[in-house]
Amino acid sequence: MTNNDESPAPLCILHLEDSDQDHLLVKRELSRLSDPMEIHRVETLESFAQALDERLFSVILADYKLAGFTALDAWQVVVNKKKRIPFILLSGAIGEAAAVSAIKAGISDYLPKADLSKLRHVIQRAIEVQRVIIAKERADAELLESEKRLAGFAEHLQATIEQERASIAREIHDDIGGSLAAIRFDLSWIERHTEDSATLSHVSAATEMLQHAVEASQRIMMNLRPAVLDQGLPAALQWLVNNFMKRTRIETIMRSPQQIDHLPKAVQLVAYRIAQEALTNIGKYAHCSKVKIDLSDAEGVLTLEIADNGQGVSDAELVKPASFGIRGMTERAKAIGGWIDISTILGAGMAITLTVPLSTPEKATKETLPDDPSHFV
Repeated sequence: MTNNDESPAPLCILHLEDSDQDHLLVKRELSRLSDPMEIHRVETLESFAQALDERLFSVILADYKLAGFTALDAWQVVVNKKKRIPFILLSGAIGEAAAVSAIKAGISDYLPKADLSKLRHVIQRAIEVQRVIIAKERADAELLESEKRLAGFAEHLQATIEQERASIAREIHDDIGGSLAAIRFDLSWIERHTEDSATLSHVSAATEMLQHAVEASQRIMMNLRPAVLDQGLPAALQWLVNNFMKRTRIETIMRSPQQIDHLPKAVQLVAYRIAQEALTNIGKYAHCSKVKIDLSDAEGVLTLEIADNGQGVSDAELVKPASFGIRGMTERAKAIGGWIDISTILGAGMAITLTVPLSTPEKATKETLPDDPSHFV
């Protein structure tokens, strides 16, 4: 620390000591410091507290036992005033138990008066340790703030993605769906008004292709915006399961209440998306023969577990940089005040569990939530 003229700032020391001789010994020892130094002596708890209010000190040196109080009382004053100052206990023989108690209370260090030759080193070490602690706390606070900003940005981005999904689904329904319906009417008209076998053959082929297009558009709309959620989360998950079994031929068992009432739409959407992504990952990577899905809202907590008996994954695979699917699940769960637990054993399957307290999820009233169109681990 330097002044504007680049000269070293003086080391300000507060010395709590009621012995003139001991104070002089400390001053003599500290006079060997190469840096400028100021030492201010106080003898009472009142003058100690007043000095803390009047000046900013670099370090505190305190005798253990003084008239009517101890260094622990002085340390409590420092704590109460929320001062971040290295506090060194400089005393005679106080016993190991008392020294340990002082360190546990938060005092920086203890030095017997018989070892004053080490005082300069102890002071420098205490100040440096304090600087490191404060720097770490500042860095941790900045990191936490950065993580909050990134989480907020990710939530906004993913909510925007969900809104775009809904917009695209509406366009498919209104524009493409309307056009496909018009084509169906025209093909029906042609079929009714012609007897030419070649024409009828083309109409039949076109009708079949049209049916594929209709089914594809319905499937895309369902993936973009799951309207089936209007029937409730259990029904939506059952629809997912049925389609998963039809597509993969993997036996899937689902257990859930018939209906879960008063479940916020945001929670339903997140649970649906997590189940959708988990099933997609299972179909791609698990190499399993059986999947179990358990849904429960017991005791005010929504729990959704998706488990398979496949090959599982290693811990390293779960934390690898490319594990965007797992991270996406985690972020979506956080957005509604929930969390994701993952348990896996190589060769013995994997289970993903979403847990959401339903009583106090602060963000559960949002209609749109983070979502990511990618489905991969």
